[in-house]
Formats: sequence, structure tokens, C-alpha cells
Amino acid sequence: MLRRSLPRRPEARRILLGTLLSAIGRGLTLPFLFIYLTDVRGLSDPRAGLVIGWYGAVTLALSPLGGTLIDRFGARRVVLPSLLIEAIGTGSLALVDSTASAFGVATVIAIGSSAIWSGQNTILASLTADDERQRVYGLNFALLNLGIGVGGLTSGAIVDVARPVTFQAIYLLDALSYLTPAIILLTLPHVGHRLAAGAAGAKTGGGGYLTVLRDRPFRRLVIFGLVLTTCGYAQIEVGFTAYAVRVVEVTPRVVAWALAGNTLMIVLSQLLVIRRMEGRSRTGGLAVVGAVFATAWLTLGAAGLIGTGNALVAALGVVACAAIFGFGETMLSPVMPALTNALATDELRGRYNAMSSMIFGISGVIGPVTAGPLIGAADGKVWVAVVVGGCLAASLIALSLRPLLTAIQDGRVPAPAARTPEPTPA
Repeated sequence: MLRRSLPRRPEARRILLGTLLSAIGRGLTLPFLFIYLTDVRGLSDPRAGLVIGWYGAVTLALSPLGGTLIDRFGARRVVLPSLLIEAIGTGSLALVDSTASAFGVATVIAIGSSAIWSGQNTILASLTADDERQRVYGLNFALLNLGIGVGGLTSGAIVDVARPVTFQAIYLLDALSYLTPAIILLTLPHVGHRLAAGAAGAKTGGGGYLTVLRDRPFRRLVIFGLVLTTCGYAQIEVGFTAYAVRVVEVTPRVVAWALAGNTLMIVLSQLLVIRRMEGRSRTGGLAVVGAVFATAWLTLGAAGLIGTGNALVAALGVVACAAIFGFGETMLSPVMPALTNALATDELRGRYNAMSSMIFGISGVIGPVTAGPLIGAADGKVWVAVVVGGCLAASLIALSLRPLLTAIQDGRVPAPAARTPEPTPA
């Protein structure tokens, strides 16, 4: 299954290697930003939530510009400096000592990350054919989570809230990890250039995003993504962590093990899920994702009801929540970017991917800012009800998208296999 999921072009395989290496650094820090800002640097819960929300706001504001630059100059010229800026910002987290410095560092990180996601997805789309793209995006996500899992297990054994230097070390290592995909991209001089050099001027010169927004199926996909990520992904760093530590009363180490369980589920099941989803409705798969995410949050809510009455069972509930959530991610990760690029054209592919990444920017604002107050209401029961209801609403939106897609776009009919072009005589 792994061999079948690998992209045909060696350049795409090297891009996937960069994803794996940089993800190890990301895994070192992913579960601990909220805990680091509050328990180590002394920020209050609302201020820490605002810092993380500010990061999402800046990312959201700059993402459209990133998509425009990608279409105009090529992903390569945008991704390389973005990776460098991201490395500088992430390393600077080790020096945060106040609310003001936290906001400043979050701004730098947001500037770097605003175009990385859309740029890397655009590069992968340019290196893969329609018939392999869904598999490759799924493999990319599996490698991402494998790296995050390795990093998470490592940091879980290192970090100690009583020793700030342990957190400083993992943020510096995370910063170094962002340089690995940049180095790999530098060794591929013909990768990541402008996709539609001839026609791009006419189509992207003015009103490019208006053309994207007029695409009714893509609008519906964006709405689905906003609801699902606000009640799903955006809750992982703040909502999940805060509920597990404050309501279930587990230690940060249990949170790290839970995210490791999430990663293990993804790594073990991703290739099988990719295989099972071939030839099946993508919108049906997205609807199932919403139901799986809702089940995960219900499991976490049950762990909160158990609490300290049975600490072991409560901790297992936290781990089970993350594992169930991971299974839902294995269905979402190949479908969302593949469907986005199935709807996109080469002239506007950067903007389509930027709009898709903006989903995480918007949810990154709403999720962290609202999670704290919701968890503080009724011992977290309000938060559980809101995220479960939102995930189920996303399932209904996904089902409403199906009539707007062709059978090929929805994945019910396989895309034609790519043919190897005949060599052009010199």
C-alpha cells in the first residue's frame, strides 16, 4: 500500500521527505503552546487564548496575499522565504517573557505560515496527476503525523513546567526543523515555478478571488471546512488540552501520550483508508468525518464526567478521544486538498489553495478565543455540546455538496490515468 501511494515523480517524493522531517520539529511543540504561555510564562488563560487567536487572525489576513503571490510568481519564491521567517519566529518563542513579546512573536510566525500550507499543496499538485493526487495527499498527511508523533513522544519525556529551559530547547529544535524542507526545495531548481505562465496574466490580473468565490461547489466546501475545523482542528491546541488538564485533570504528559495515540492511529490506518476510499463518494467521506469527530468529543466529555473518580479510566478516555479524532483525520486529509485541486484551475490554483488554508486561519481565531470561556461554563459541558453539534452540522453541509459536483470531482468515477508525455525533440 505504501508503494502504491508514493507519487510517480521523484521530486514529489523528496517534498514528502521534507514534510516528514519538519513535522518532527512541529511535534515537539504542538501540544504545549497554551501550557507554555500560561504555566511557564505566566500569562492568564484569556491572554494566552488571545495570543493564539491573534496568530490565526494575522494568518487569515495574509493568506489571500500568499495565494496571489503564488499564482503570480510561483510557489517556490513564496515558500522559501516563508519557511525562513517561520523558523525565526518559532525559535523566538523560547525568548517570550511577557504578553507583548508573545504577540510580537505570534505575528512573525503568522507571517511565515500564512503561505506555507497553500504553497506546499500547490507544489504537490503540480508534481502529481489527478488519478494519484488523493493518495499522495493522504500519504503526505500520514508522514506529517508520523513526524509529529515522534516529536510529541520526545517532548513528552523532556518538558517540565518547573524547568523553562526544557520548553526553550524544543522551540529552538522546532525552528531548525523548518529549514529542512527549504534545503530540499533548493536542491530542486525546476520545482515550484509559475504554473500558467502564458494565461495567468489575463485570469489573475484582476478579480482572481472573485472568480474563486463564484465557484458554488467550492463555496460550499469552504463553509463545510469552516464549521468542521472550528469545532475540530481549532480545538486541539486549546480546547482539547485545556479540557483534559482542567476538567479531566490529567497531567500534560497524558496529553502528550494522547496526541501520540492520535498519531499512531493515523500512521497505522491512513494507507488502508486511502485504499478503501478510492472510487467512493468524497462528500460521503466528509460527512462521516463530522460524525467521527463528534464521537471523539463525546468520548472526551465522558472522561470529564469520570474525572478524578477513576483517574486511569479518565486518562484512557483522553487518549481514546485523540485516537478516534485521528481516524476521522485519515478520511479528511486526502479528500479536502484533492477536492480543492479538482475544482481549481492552474491559473488560480494558488488562490484556491490559499482559500482552503484560510479555513484554518478563520477557525484559528474563533476556536482559541471561544474555547476558554466555553470550558469555564458548566464544567466544560457547554463546550462539549457546542463542538459535537458543530461537527454534526458539518456532516449535513457535506451531504448538501454532493449534487453540486460531477461524478469525477466527487470521486465516484476515477479520474483518467495520466499518460507519460512524448519527449520533445531538441
